[in-house]
Amino acid sequence: MKNSSIWKVLVSGAIAIGCIFIFQAFWLIKSYSLAERTFDEKVRIGLIKTAEQISRLTNVQLPSQNLISQLSQDYYVVNIKDAIDPVNLEFFLVTEFQAVALNTDFEYGIYDCNNDEMVYGNYINSFTGTQVNREKKSLPRYGDYVYYFGVRFPGRLGYLVKEQWIPLLFSILLLFAVLFFVYASYEILRQKKLSELQKDFIDNMTHEFKTPLTNIKISAEVLASDEQLSKQPRLKRYSRIIGEQAAHLDSQVDFILQNAMWRNKRIQLRKVKVDLNDSVNEAIDLVQLRTKSDKIFVVKQLLPGPQHILADVVHLKNLLQNILENAIKYADGIPHIFLETKLKEDVIELLIKDKGIGIPKSYHKNIFNPFFRVPTGNLHNIKGFGLGLFYVKRVCHAHGWAIRLKSDPGNGTSIYLGIPKYS
Repeated sequence: MKNSSIWKVLVSGAIAIGCIFIFQAFWLIKSYSLAERTFDEKVRIGLIKTAEQISRLTNVQLPSQNLISQLSQDYYVVNIKDAIDPVNLEFFLVTEFQAVALNTDFEYGIYDCNNDEMVYGNYINSFTGTQVNREKKSLPRYGDYVYYFGVRFPGRLGYLVKEQWIPLLFSILLLFAVLFFVYASYEILRQKKLSELQKDFIDNMTHEFKTPLTNIKISAEVLASDEQLSKQPRLKRYSRIIGEQAAHLDSQVDFILQNAMWRNKRIQLRKVKVDLNDSVNEAIDLVQLRTKSDKIFVVKQLLPGPQHILADVVHLKNLLQNILENAIKYADGIPHIFLETKLKEDVIELLIKDKGIGIPKSYHKNIFNPFFRVPTGNLHNIKGFGLGLFYVKRVCHAHGWAIRLKSDPGNGTSIYLGIPKYS
């Protein structure tokens, strides 16, 4: 994937997650604000009901205004205008708070006008409605009232957070998603960098191989042309082996260089009018010449007469040679190759079939991937880099040709090419 494409994906993902994060934060704030209003309404309803109960019990009329004042987020005072019995007050507070489902602990105090202090009442557990032994402390006074009591909710924040467990859960999940996106982005960029380093390493390594390989080939040719060497068959044989292996290694280096380039760039084609039959026959002759084996059985059923197509001559030749060489390398014994061409409408179907070892179906989806080779355990009897069929598929796609593979273990491999006929 190109750097620009990676950055487009990362930036798009970051924008999408940012929008979701903003929406989630807005929803969480609105939900928390709603929970605060609900908490405040429950407190006020409970305190009003408590004041009404005390008013009926003592026959004291409640003030029509400013009955309840909120001094802080968790502290309220209630104006009664008469002396308050702590026992009745505690009973009414517990009863009315439970009635409105205000399930949080609270502490209350009653103002004593004689010594101008808030007399500490009790700390009440919300679930049991009973007193809890805690260190006594004074509640804030309120100078505008003479007879009043105050109620503080020390667990208000915990109560609100508990009421927000669903939005908080989604926020935590979103946070994990953001962290995963950051980690995935880091891994993508790291893998991209490693891939580029690997490509640079392959390019540099193969280029470094070119000069010594050329020197080896030239030296082998000089040795082979020496007249005195012809008198020593053993040395002549070694010089020939050196030349052949150097040429083979040089071709593999070229192949790696070309494929490294093709992985990121489109193949440049020089299309001309070509006779497919001639190309097939030439590829067969070249493969037989390179393998230096007469024990290759080739059966051809080609369409009669010239069968012209529009193709790049060099890439077409390499494509056919790659398929034929694979048929020979993976033969089960003596190679048997069958070639056939059929004309369906305006498309020439080229079939290249062998009787080799075949490929399990589980590997078919990867067979055209670069550097992929069918696993053979610890055995490496067949040499190669796994680039042949990758190259074949790239050439077909560059030409706009169809390609299909059919193979089963023990039944050989068939490769079908769909090539438009050119008239």
